[in-house]
Amino acid sequence: MLNSLFRGIFDTDMTSVIAVSDFLLCIGCALVIGLLLASTYMYRTRYTKSFVATLALLPAVVCVVIMMVNGNVGAGVAVAGAFSLVRFRSVPGSAKEIGAIFLAMGTGLVVGMGYLGYAILFAVVLGTVNLLYNRLDFGSRKKASLYKTVNITIPEDLDYTGVFDGLLKEYASDCELVQVKTTNMGSLFRLTYNLTLRSADKEKEFIDKLRCRNGNLEITISQQETVVGEL
Repeated sequence: MLNSLFRGIFDTDMTSVIAVSDFLLCIGCALVIGLLLASTYMYRTRYTKSFVATLALLPAVVCVVIMMVNGNVGAGVAVAGAFSLVRFRSVPGSAKEIGAIFLAMGTGLVVGMGYLGYAILFAVVLGTVNLLYNRLDFGSRKKASLYKTVNITIPEDLDYTGVFDGLLKEYASDCELVQVKTTNMGSLFRLTYNLTLRSADKEKEFIDKLRCRNGNLEITISQQETVVGEL
């Protein structure tokens, strides 16, 4: 009687209906896996509450979708098209966030197909590997602190061509002028360099010498955004 309550109105006698107990078992397993994946993602990672909450629920959502398709090719194509229209209306995600989303969707797909043991094993193995990589700082760039973006403001009557070349070669092993911009109603120029410092300890000394060249106008130095923003 309970199973008939959850039978689709378009189902026929040849259509197999998922038992309510099996449905709840799969949902519960997917929620546990989602909680496990969200917990491993939060370890030594900057995150937002909304993202980890979504990550914890994502396996269950995918699980339900796969169970409802249940071998129907037409419904499967429709679901694939619907998923392709979904866009995250926020700032672009990092590679780690995208990987976590794919992992959550993959485990939800496995649970929805009924392979609960494989789904749990998959989540435990990849979650453990993720924790291990974070613990060992796998892939970290030890010289990332040397990659800088320098903005130098100079007066309009100063020819910026080659004026800083000597200092840049002395304090940077690699340097590239990426932007020249006028500011303050055209009375000033702002030069933007991407460079790799030879030594992080001489950063202040480098700035002091730049100030002597640009007339003590504004100078800013920061980490290169392209280094941390690459996918």
